[in-house]
Amino acid sequence: MHASASHGAIEASSLLQLIWLASPALPVGGFSYSEGLEAAVEWAGVKDEATAADWLADQLHLALARGDLSVVASAIEAWSGGDMARVQALNAWVLATRESAEFQLQTEQMGRSFLEWLKLHHDDAAAAFDALPATYPVAFAFAAARSGASVRDGCLAYAFGWAENMTAAAVKAVPLGQSAGQRMLARLAREMPAAVDAAMQLDDDRRQAFSPMLAVLSARHEAQYSRLFRS
Repeated sequence: MHASASHGAIEASSLLQLIWLASPALPVGGFSYSEGLEAAVEWAGVKDEATAADWLADQLHLALARGDLSVVASAIEAWSGGDMARVQALNAWVLATRESAEFQLQTEQMGRSFLEWLKLHHDDAAAAFDALPATYPVAFAFAAARSGASVRDGCLAYAFGWAENMTAAAVKAVPLGQSAGQRMLARLAREMPAAVDAAMQLDDDRRQAFSPMLAVLSARHEAQYSRLFRS
């Protein structure tokens, strides 16, 4: 279980670092993945703003919060405390729980790209990831820990970056208008604090990666005809 974080004002430098980390302009390729959403449009009844919003909200609470967000919280603490054994264990858990080839590709490719970006801004990044095949959540946690922000704020930044990429994917794949995308993003933003708080309460025995429908759709997407996204 993670220590509760202060809800006071965040330092400007830390806030700017988190905004940067959450930006879809960060060159890690998040825009190229739909995480099964494109397949859900064809096979799982995602057809308009309401169904897309419900899908992403469910994914936030049932998949992201129970898995990767909990990893980010634990990894920020591990990086801050210099606990490399813990970092390696969390990284291995992420690799072991990707349920499709696409999900495996996503976390490894985004992790590698994020590490290359980290090397430009943190002198110790290369040494920190020596012999560690960086996954995206663990690499993100490294940068969040170096920002000086709280664990909770780091997790909120991770969740918002995910939400921006996913709403953009929905706008393209359903398809939807930009206003619909903004309404969906607003809903996800309202629900993020509760999702992050739940994630921060999970210990290793309660963290999970069990989203069967998401895994099946990701696997089907690998052979989907005329697709826009890599996953």
